[in-house]
Amino acid sequence: MGDLLSRPGNRRVRLRELLDAGRPVLAPGAFDAHSARLVEQAGFDVAYMTGFGTTASLLGRPDIGLLGQAEMVDNARRMAAAIDVPLIADADTGYGNPINVIRTVREYEQAGIAGLHIEDQVMPKRCGHLAGKVVVPTEDMEAKIRAAVQAREDPDMVLIARTDVAAVEGLDAAIERAKRFADAGADILFVEAPTSEEAIETVATALKGHRLLFNWAEGGRTPPLSYDRLAELGFALVLFPVSTLLAADTAMRAVLQRLRTDGTPAAVLDEIGGLDAFAAREGLDEIRDLETRFTS
Repeated sequence: MGDLLSRPGNRRVRLRELLDAGRPVLAPGAFDAHSARLVEQAGFDVAYMTGFGTTASLLGRPDIGLLGQAEMVDNARRMAAAIDVPLIADADTGYGNPINVIRTVREYEQAGIAGLHIEDQVMPKRCGHLAGKVVVPTEDMEAKIRAAVQAREDPDMVLIARTDVAAVEGLDAAIERAKRFADAGADILFVEAPTSEEAIETVATALKGHRLLFNWAEGGRTPPLSYDRLAELGFALVLFPVSTLLAADTAMRAVLQRLRTDGTPAAVLDEIGGLDAFAAREGLDEIRDLETRFTS
């Protein structure tokens, strides 16, 4: 799992194999290399680099378009290097016009990403489950998708096209855009933030025959659906963007409150564990083996 000398093979081919297996692929969100390792260690076949979590971890701010392409790619590169499973990454709007998208796709590809999604919001964008979104014309997004398709050097790189237009112009507009994005060459269609199960079913029915992504945004505007229901509706990929971030936030606030109250974390040491167990999860035994191999 992300070993220094591992040879993970072609993770883009692996991602496509998983997507073709006929059941929804689960991709928990991660926001740094450590959380990506935990996703892999938990047994998931795919990890997802969340833009919301990346913004929170790097800036301590909400996801309102404050991070640029270089910062996102740098985080993606570290995360992809830490794991052997495919990593899908948030690429926001592609960071500009189709020319910018060409560079974005190539930078993400060189970073080792197996797939990425770009969206049709105006830059600076915001989280798809926050109010106040503005979208670009459909033709502008189609041009970005065509540019992305031509820019990728590896044809197995998975390109996901996201539309946020449902919150602006309604669900019918979102479905129509998604169809046009598929015609432009997108591998997976991502209609963001449907607000009812009926709306989700409408999207799945209208776009049947295409690979579809469901964003299981924890506490967001989209209602939670079971795995079996998502499989029944035909979704190929399910993101859980901020479960790890929210869990980490909750745990850190709790231990800090105990530390503030007691003056030491002694009362929670059994819960949080120690340095040895943590270092083992980070691959300390592997490092020691390599030290023995190359320094003896």
